[in-house]
Amino acid sequence: MLLTLFSVTSGIAQQKKLQKATFGMGCFWCTEALFQRLDGVTAVKSGYEGGGLANPSYEEVCTGTTGHAEVTQITYDPQKISYDELLEVFWKSHDPTTLNRQGADVGTQYRSVIFYSTPEQKALADKYKAELNKTKAYGKTVVTEITKEKPFFVAEAYHQNYFNKNADEPYCRLVILPKLDKLNKVFKDKLKH
Repeated sequence: MLLTLFSVTSGIAQQKKLQKATFGMGCFWCTEALFQRLDGVTAVKSGYEGGGLANPSYEEVCTGTTGHAEVTQITYDPQKISYDELLEVFWKSHDPTTLNRQGADVGTQYRSVIFYSTPEQKALADKYKAELNKTKAYGKTVVTEITKEKPFFVAEAYHQNYFNKNADEPYCRLVILPKLDKLNKVFKDKLKH
């Protein structure tokens, strides 16, 4: 899905085509904090996708009965960062071999999932996953679900921009900060300055 953004430069309106990517890789607080730092990413929203309940609450999703995953919807400028590069960050920033869990976060809402919005995104995600399994990159089979996008529901306001507002909280220091440290080392050339 293409999003349009108009910006005025020297009095002339220029049109930029923005795209979206939606990833679930455990707690959306972690995912949001990582992707917010990438150059070319213009917005990141935490939310829920993949289930049958309209406008689910966090409490409902946490029951594991709604079918939703905690995800982040990422809006990005493909002239600055490609979907392939976003996938690379996705695959290298969580364990895609654990079913319905990331670390201590357990349940279907924490599953590894890519919700694609175009046939090209599906092809790239499938190709990347197949290559990871073929080369036994993780020593175990990648179980990441690759699924056509479904309605995305924005999570409650207190979940948005969570790490930036709560960096001193224990979960942020113990779980998110090490992921950010890894991002800073592995993807240094892709970060905002």
